[in-house]
Amino acid sequence: MAEKVGNPSLLPCAGPPRIEAMTQRTVLVTVFDDLQSLDVTGPVEVFAGAERLSPGSYRVRTASVDGGPVRTSSGLTLVPDGSLADAEDPHTLLVPGGEGTLDPDPRLVEWLRGRAPRARRLVSVCTGAIPLARAGLLDGRRVTTHWAYCDTLARDHPAVRVDPDPIFVRDGHVATSAGVTAGIDLALALVEEDLGRQAALTVARHLVVFLRRPGNQAQFSAQLAAQTACREPLREVQQWITEHPDGDLGVEALAARAALSPRHFARAFQAETGTTPGRYVDRVRLEHARRLLEDTADGIEEIARASGYGTPEAMRRAFVRSLGTPPTEYRRRFHPAPAH
Repeated sequence: MAEKVGNPSLLPCAGPPRIEAMTQRTVLVTVFDDLQSLDVTGPVEVFAGAERLSPGSYRVRTASVDGGPVRTSSGLTLVPDGSLADAEDPHTLLVPGGEGTLDPDPRLVEWLRGRAPRARRLVSVCTGAIPLARAGLLDGRRVTTHWAYCDTLARDHPAVRVDPDPIFVRDGHVATSAGVTAGIDLALALVEEDLGRQAALTVARHLVVFLRRPGNQAQFSAQLAAQTACREPLREVQQWITEHPDGDLGVEALAARAALSPRHFARAFQAETGTTPGRYVDRVRLEHARRLLEDTADGIEEIARASGYGTPEAMRRAFVRSLGTPPTEYRRRFHPAPAH
């Protein structure tokens, strides 16, 4: 099965009314064997959708080292537009991730070292940060990658400041994202930067993406970020916390539910989940509040109470501390605008 990528006609449905584009931006996507196919097709669909909305805004091209087809990790064959050697200098250079980046082709790394600095914007999806780091292009920058490879990237490239939490990070002209679908979020953020918020939201709705997630949203839910406890009483407490974020979640109350002393409970909980009860509660409450802000029209005060914060001010402090943005701004960025 072969698919020609880099063509705006990849978006088959009738799109929204077109608007005029001011500047065309060439987006060059590097492709190679054993890449993650969605790391390519996700962002390509976003830019292609933006091109349909705003003709002349983007020209998407793909290129492999030798210009030949590549086989993704899922078995899909991608046919690029040409070779990297013949590619023009792009406005945006995107390097996808996948197994093929873990020991990247030296020819790709060498090409990136020589040609990537000419791009106005340098982007990686998932482990695409690894070949960029090997080319010395991420030194001194704050970046992210798939959560499973953050430690490896930080260990192998100590000059790179790896942040394992957000789904994407911007540092100057370099933008890096977490795994797979986070590349769609990053591409939508770039479209918003280029064409405006309404254009990005229109593309997101047309692709049936609920709405792009802000970059500082965590890669993990609270339940995924922590391990599941081994002992049944502690697992039950974890579940109870998730189902009752507005309840009494102090250590003494939780310890009573587990039939343990507060001291023994706190030690056992951290040993089995990898985090303290207080931090786990904080994550659950933040996640609960985020979902209410994203999915409902409930007021800030109501959400604060339902999430266990008690007051809007307490919730605001928690959001600013963890996400760098207050709840009202989070809702503005993440709650879907009504469709017309």
